[in-house]
Parts: sequence; C-alpha cells; structure tokens
Amino acid sequence: MEDLVHTYPLSLDDGGEIERRLNLHTEGRIVPWAIIDPVTSRAVGMTTYLNLEPANRRLEIGSTWIGSKAQRTGINAAAKMLLLQRAFEELGCIAMEFRAHWHNHQSRRAIERLGAKQDGILRNHTIFENGTVRDTVVFSVVEAEWPTVKFGLVERLGALQR
Repeated sequence: MEDLVHTYPLSLDDGGEIERRLNLHTEGRIVPWAIIDPVTSRAVGMTTYLNLEPANRRLEIGSTWIGSKAQRTGINAAAKMLLLQRAFEELGCIAMEFRAHWHNHQSRRAIERLGAKQDGILRNHTIFENGTVRDTVVFSVVEAEWPTVKFGLVERLGALQR
C-alpha cells in the first residue's frame, strides 16, 4: 500500500484512517470496503458506503482511495459495479450518490465514466482546517437508470478483459 499513501491526504502508514473507518463502521455510520487486486491479492485501495439513509433507501459511495498503480486499470469500475449492484439489487436502494471536490477533476471524470449524472454543486460546502472552502460536486445513479448503467459497466469491464 506504499503508493496509496502518496494519493491520500492523511497518513495511512500508521493505520489511523483504517482504524477511524472501522470505528465508524462499528457505530453503524459507514460501511468501509478494501479494494483487492484479484491478480496479486494485494490491497490497492479502499472505498466506503456513507451517508446511509435507510428510510430514504439511499446512500453514498465515497471516500475512495486507489493507489496510483491501480488507477485506470478497471479495478475502480469493478469495485463500483459490485457496490452499486449490492445497493440496488440487494439493499433496495432507489438512489446512489457520489461526491467529489470541484477541483478534483480526475475523480469527477471517473464518476462520470461509471455512468453517474451530475446533480449539482454544493457551493461553499466544507471549510477545511487551513481555511480553504470546498465546493462539492454531487452525482447520482437512480433506480430507473441502474439497468443501463449496469450494462455500460459490464461492457466496459468485458472490454478490459479482452
């Protein structure tokens, strides 16, 4: 996971972020997932179900961090396919949300490639410790779009295996 440390804003080498996510999971606030490369069986990242809203049958997939060597390999699309499939087909969600920092163009493009549509921008959404303010871009996939999004992901992943 060495290359992952360089793409994540917090230090992962002491396990602090992983421990934080596990504690939030124990509290029922998030569901963290490890992203494992099926070829090497090594952890290459993590992602999370968060902003869980069972009453509204929706949740967010976010806080995704993937090591640089695993980026643009299809592993993110495969992980998101599994998470979306579970949410829509097993958990009965009617909407799945994704969020990205306005300036994180790489993440925004990755979310769009999944088939999510941009819903809007939350202006001045978050104030960071250093005083900078984040605008958050919100994307979603809704239940009616899932069959088409799933088809696109299956085709994309199949093309990567050819």
